Amino acid sequence: MTTTPPAAAPRTPVTADDVKHAVRLALATLRKAPADAWQGKAGTLEWTCWDTVEHLADDLFSYASRFGLESPPQEREVPFLWEARTPGGPANAVHADPAAGPDGLLQVLEACGAFLVALVRLTPPEVRSYHVFGHSDPEGFAAMGVVETLVHTHDVAEGLGLDWEPPADLCARTLARLFPDAPTDTGPWPTLLWATGRAELPGRPRLTKWRWYGEPRAD
Repeated sequence: MTTTPPAAAPRTPVTADDVKHAVRLALATLRKAPADAWQGKAGTLEWTCWDTVEHLADDLFSYASRFGLESPPQEREVPFLWEARTPGGPANAVHADPAAGPDGLLQVLEACGAFLVALVRLTPPEVRSYHVFGHSDPEGFAAMGVVETLVHTHDVAEGLGLDWEPPADLCARTLARLFPDAPTDTGPWPTLLWATGRAELPGRPRLTKWRWYGEPRAD
């Protein structure tokens, strides 16, 4: 498998503020959901909406943890114990207390997003840490956090019957950082959904396999 991204045009970097913005938008949408709707399936995923938000929070926490060490991991993720607490659900290190209800779940998401925002801001840009899709820099992990937030909020919004369409400029910056080979003649949000295997584009079938390029960009 190649790990060298295709050449791309100059771009605007993804920042900690982009992560913060993405999480705030997600929270504003998800807070509209009825309290009794969270056990339904999240879009085309096999997970429930609750499980998917826990997984998103876990992603953000995991990305932040890579930069919380004096020597960031280079061979594997930080070895938290990941475990599924529901049959077929995601294996997470982060779990929300069910007794706290949806409000508590979204507090967990907000906290984990804040961890990633803080660590991206504090970490020098030359630092690298492990990811299965390529050792990456703080900007790369910020972009990964944005992707996770946008697409999993899409999954959950589908399951909850909520409208969700993030800003085109946020999607475009994230595409340029992590998916430099994605088409540029289609809208950024539909393209991000296509790049993550969630939608078709005109003349381009839905992907059954996909990845991003985490390696730092030269541009």
